[in-house]
Amino acid sequence: MDNILDNKNVSLDDFNPHAIAGKLATRMKKLRLSQNLTQESLSRKSGVSLGSLKRFENKHKISLEHLLQLALALNALNAFHDLFPEKDYTSIDEIISNSKSKHRKRARNG
Repeated sequence: MDNILDNKNVSLDDFNPHAIAGKLATRMKKLRLSQNLTQESLSRKSGVSLGSLKRFENKHKISLEHLLQLALALNALNAFHDLFPEKDYTSIDEIISNSKSKHRKRARNG
């Protein structure tokens, strides 16, 4: 198996939640500015308080619900649809087999 760190496109920040949040906040701010929106106007448009928006841009902290509201207001919600992808089926037999199997509702202990 290849070492994931051998890939030059991967950095240790890709595994650090705070660094990822920082990158998201930076991208969101760039998108906001490219759409010529002030923090105040994005706050009104999204329904997210100005304080929450400023906290996200400065300290990279935000609730998931508010992040989704901002993404919706900036027409960037599609990226979230790929976050936890569902299985792609390659045949009708796979679909039938999957529909007959029991879906787990909990993980096993241990």
